[in-house]
Amino acid sequence: MIARLRIAFVAFVLVAMTLLLMPLQYVAMRRGWRVARRLPLLWHRVAAPVAGIDVRVVGAPARERPLLLVSNHQSWADIIVLGSIMELCFIAKAEVRSWPGFGLLARLQRTVFVAREERRRTGEQADAIAERLVSGDAMVLFAEGTTSDGNEVLPFRTALFGAAEAALRRSGRSDMLVQPVAVAFVGSHGLPLGRFGRPLAAWPGSVPLVPHLPRFLAEGSVQAVVAFGAPIRFPAGGDRKALARACEAAVRRLLLDALRHHHPAAWTGARAPAGERELASGGREADTATLADGIVQKGV
Repeated sequence: MIARLRIAFVAFVLVAMTLLLMPLQYVAMRRGWRVARRLPLLWHRVAAPVAGIDVRVVGAPARERPLLLVSNHQSWADIIVLGSIMELCFIAKAEVRSWPGFGLLARLQRTVFVAREERRRTGEQADAIAERLVSGDAMVLFAEGTTSDGNEVLPFRTALFGAAEAALRRSGRSDMLVQPVAVAFVGSHGLPLGRFGRPLAAWPGSVPLVPHLPRFLAEGSVQAVVAFGAPIRFPAGGDRKALARACEAAVRRLLLDALRHHHPAAWTGARAPAGERELASGGREADTATLADGIVQKGV
């Protein structure tokens, strides 16, 4: 009974908040107002605690633009977690646009939809992402192309890393930042989830949304870590496949570190204010990393 009441409360708050903000967001998107970037951040900052998600941030997102964030992906909860930290937009598969509820929210988030299987459109889709990067939007690429069970990082697909190349062409810049990010669900009610419990927060493709979504919301307390790695400075003429490999390795290290070292029992219990960060480099934003020895240079 308590679980049902909690699910009803979460649904009521999120639906009410969406209906309240939706008209303004539609107008802001059509007119290109700055608030169109801010309203989704507000929505996620309310949605995370209402859904029972405590977010701890390690490291810091880069401030420089253009910025492509490359993350692992476990479920819809990743979007709420990442969206509560900073102003950003997501890159999602085309079918999400037509999903009930989720499709509407994705459009209001100003998501760029891509058809990953249509290889002939890869260049066109990369250009669409590049246009948003050049305009100043931080874009999130879930490079695995699917969802995992939260215990590992699946191989990254390289095609949409071409957006970094296209952004450099469009902007005329000599380089841009690509930052690895790992999202880890580490606990529930202050206890470690562990390998077998972590799929609580995961929604792999073979798992139906129901009963996954109600079970997650009924839990009422899930601890998540978002770990920002050192940004990689990707040069014009760089190799996107090498960039994808470097990001995959970095995200795998970040996820492993978060799962090993961030014990939820050590958390204060009160959710830290959105944006409060444990900076990885002695309180400073992580230093920018340039891949050494020509790793991202074509032909090397």
